[in-house]
Amino acid sequence: MWNQLALAVLFLIAFILLLVFNEMVYRRLSLKGEVTRKFAHFTATLSTITFPYLFEDHWYVLGLAVFFFILLFVSRNSSYLKSIHDIERLSVGSYLLPVAIYLTFLVSTFMEDRLFFILPIMILAICDPAAGILGINLQQYNHNIRIFNRKLQKTWLGSVSFFVSSFFISVMALYFRYMEFDLKVFWLACAIAITGTVAELLSWKGTDNLFIPMSVLLVLVLAL
Repeated sequence: MWNQLALAVLFLIAFILLLVFNEMVYRRLSLKGEVTRKFAHFTATLSTITFPYLFEDHWYVLGLAVFFFILLFVSRNSSYLKSIHDIERLSVGSYLLPVAIYLTFLVSTFMEDRLFFILPIMILAICDPAAGILGINLQQYNHNIRIFNRKLQKTWLGSVSFFVSSFFISVMALYFRYMEFDLKVFWLACAIAITGTVAELLSWKGTDNLFIPMSVLLVLVLAL
């Protein structure tokens, strides 16, 4: 118990230091909030893939999730954490991130399978920021996606990059699970990539932070 509590406290301190470092970079280098927000999203989310190896009980992860949910929610209208909140669009993604991490961890604990946490979180940590950065910064030959004459905020380049990166991440994760690459791995990776891409495409106002891991998790639960 005490080892688990100590690890939770260490992660708490590490996450706070990451936010402080991110804020300093934002203020010193005058970077756009979108950039520092994506950096924090990537580093913080990716670091949580160690959770299944460190925490046996979901309550520790819940404690971390609640703390950072409250911190991010309370700071949204303050002068603090501008590196996270200084964006032009309305987004609840920062608040939903700890919620998504906890729910994914809870399901993986219930299923007694680390893959159910690691794969959805890796896709959320890597593919989502990559799609966002490419979609925002590469404007030439890139257009917003239209569905039934409705213009979405997502771009073709962003969605394609999400699909490709999530497919390869899924292939690698499933390969290390089965130690072989066959049609089952290929089609399951395709299903995960398609489902995750559709979830990212149809989400709005930052809800992709919740819908992406939940959609990937759903495919894994149904397939495995």
